[in-house]
Amino acid sequence: MKNPSLKVAKREIFGKKVKQLRREGILPGNVYGKDIDSTPVQVEKKEFLPVYKQVGETGLIDLDLNGKSLTVLIHNVAKDYLRDEILHADFFKVNLKEKIKTSVPILLVGEAQAVTDRVGLVQQMLSEVEVEALPQDLPEKIEVDITELAEVDEYIPVEELKTPSGVVILTDPNQSVVKITELVSKEAEEQAAEEAAASEAAKEEGAESEGQEVTKEKEEQKTEDNNSEEKPKE
Repeated sequence: MKNPSLKVAKREIFGKKVKQLRREGILPGNVYGKDIDSTPVQVEKKEFLPVYKQVGETGLIDLDLNGKSLTVLIHNVAKDYLRDEILHADFFKVNLKEKIKTSVPILLVGEAQAVTDRVGLVQQMLSEVEVEALPQDLPEKIEVDITELAEVDEYIPVEELKTPSGVVILTDPNQSVVKITELVSKEAEEQAAEEAAASEAAKEEGAESEGQEVTKEKEEQKTEDNNSEEKPKE
């Protein structure tokens, strides 16, 4: 299968001035790798986005840099999550004969039996795992079938993930990828609400009691002062 292609140009603008590039629809970045000097580049965002959507950070791209073709991976994508905007992206030149390490996203597939039976909730503990493989063997994602998870505290560890031939997972094999957690029942919610209400009532009662004590002290002080004024001078 042919790699998607993307054309970039050498970038001459740096620092704070790159904001102007972004306003013009141009994405700043860098090309780097073992046998290449780091080169600042820029690419039309409208051309970058569909390619990035297609390959993510694990798919190979044929990058055209000033007429020279480089096989690269997209790396170090910086995002403004509030604006849902990509601010920067690097391109890592790979050697097709050398294994590389990178992160691959995890995709949960199916509906857990625990959810169907309303006995628990699915909690995804890992969104990606680190792998090592030849560039052309990198999977776009690793799918995890969760349909068999039926009881609270059941989980799927990293060591049970299935990967294509030639792909080695480097993440701790004992880490949980996904697990079933307790379902918050209506009774538990009502109990929590009652406890919160009782706590609030106790605070109000304490404040009222304190107010009454202060008022009593003021009245006693006032009575004492009145008696002192009424006492005849000797």
